[in-house]
Amino acid sequence: MQSFIFYIFAVETPLFWIGALTTAYFSVCSIYRLLFGLRLWVLGNGRVVSAAKLGKWAVVTGATDGIGKAYAEELARRGFDIVLISRTQEKLDEVSKSIEGKYGVETKSLAADFSATDIYPRIEAALTDLEIGVLVNNVGISYSYPEFFLNIPNLDSFIDTMVNVNITSVCQMTRMVLPGMVERKKGAILNISSASGMYPCPLLTIYSASKAFVDFFSRGLEAEYKSKGIIIQSVLPFFVATKLSKIRHATLDKPSPDRYVAAELNTVGLQSQTNGYLPHAVMGWLTTVLCPTRLLNSYIMSLHLGMRSRYLKKQKQG
Repeated sequence: MQSFIFYIFAVETPLFWIGALTTAYFSVCSIYRLLFGLRLWVLGNGRVVSAAKLGKWAVVTGATDGIGKAYAEELARRGFDIVLISRTQEKLDEVSKSIEGKYGVETKSLAADFSATDIYPRIEAALTDLEIGVLVNNVGISYSYPEFFLNIPNLDSFIDTMVNVNITSVCQMTRMVLPGMVERKKGAILNISSASGMYPCPLLTIYSASKAFVDFFSRGLEAEYKSKGIIIQSVLPFFVATKLSKIRHATLDKPSPDRYVAAELNTVGLQSQTNGYLPHAVMGWLTTVLCPTRLLNSYIMSLHLGMRSRYLKKQKQG
């Protein structure tokens, strides 16, 4: 009997401490996540992104519409002079004039088509000698409609254009701006990826893969240059009410570009990979942690097949 009691005691005591330590660990983790969530989404880190802390100029690609335009305006509101880079000079002039009039900052504009690869020497010359504190790599393109890989019209040129705009632009713009930031030991590079880069998106496969590249590129660089005082952030929004997403009316989960950018900039310096906006962060957690990949792929495939069918039907009727 005594040996049996000793056996029970010998077994139960380690199990008790394992259970107690496990409970304590998860309790501490839960409290930390709660406090960090309050720090991130309630208090924010808005003071980090300022011209006084990072540098005089902010460079924004794809700056005349949607999220890019919202970044340009919000950064101007925070005191940055703005370099606007986009394809159409007429739109650039319009946005430049509006920002200068509204915020009293200096702007420079440069028309460049990121589907080409010969544009970078001209951009680099325009940025020479500027104290660039922030780079927003926002320019990007997606599909006109969801489609099977081999059925994409003009597939060869489509691949080149998608890679040049969504991938090459991020690498080349970073190559130009990063050396000055490293020399000054301050600066922030915000690379606009997409929630589509968090998992495969059938029928938007090239777009999804290009955004996954942006995410991995950003996180790798962040590890390389964090110790040198540089903030590099991967931004993965879900749907925002822009021309690219073809969403006309903003809702809680599909915010306006202005609302999204104001929230996202408060995460800079707190998260190296962010969905940028609380409802999007919840959606990101649900889709990556709770939803099995196989089920998610099946759902996205079904959703995109429906969108493809409606688009092709409309084209036939038109």
